Amino acid sequence: MGYHMFVARKEVLVQLDDHLVAELDRLAAVQGTSRSDLVRRSVLALLEAADAAEADRELQDAYRRTPPDPVLVEAARRLAADTTPPW
Repeated sequence: MGYHMFVARKEVLVQLDDHLVAELDRLAAVQGTSRSDLVRRSVLALLEAADAAEADRELQDAYRRTPPDPVLVEAARRLAADTTPPW
């Protein structure tokens, strides 16, 4: 999704307990940013994670509908083993 696009902002009321607000303020001070920026970045990360999880589910569903060719799976396994860094 296009969450990185610059669009007009809308103020949203979010209720947090005092502890969360204090932690947000502490982290904002450490990072030199605002509470709003931290919340905005957190929501963006949550939405991106949800998109990635959905893409993973779709990929898994596709493999369930069409199982992978065992020969290709073995070739990929060997290739991955040969190209894995030694560390």
